Amino acid sequence: EVQLEESGGGTVQPGGSLRLACKGSGFVFNKYAMTWVRQAPGKRLEWIAGTDRYGNTGYSDSVEGRFTISRDDAASTLYLQLTDLKTEDTGMYYCTKSSGGAWERDAPIKGHGTRVTVSS
Repeated sequence: EVQLEESGGGTVQPGGSLRLACKGSGFVFNKYAMTWVRQAPGKRLEWIAGTDRYGNTGYSDSVEGRFTISRDDAASTLYLQLTDLKTEDTGMYYCTKSSGGAWERDAPIKGHGTRVTVSS
């Protein structure tokens, strides 16, 4: 059974940083693309970053240049470094596993997410 466990969220001031982590189990981590998505209060789910099985990355316009996705295949862990945080980055953050080596923007959510709150 695929399991994804997100961690690292918290409350930070605007301009601050956080590092999110997502531990995967129940599948061969290095064979799959992974993504991060988020849901702001009252808004739809938003894809924000993806990495394919080779480590190539892509970002939404809303986070490009501020967030960095990375993966440690030996540890079956996906990361998201968040910098220069803005109040509009507030929300629940989830990692997802794609069905193959290329990332998918609508992969199902299986974890509980981690909450990021940006507030002064």
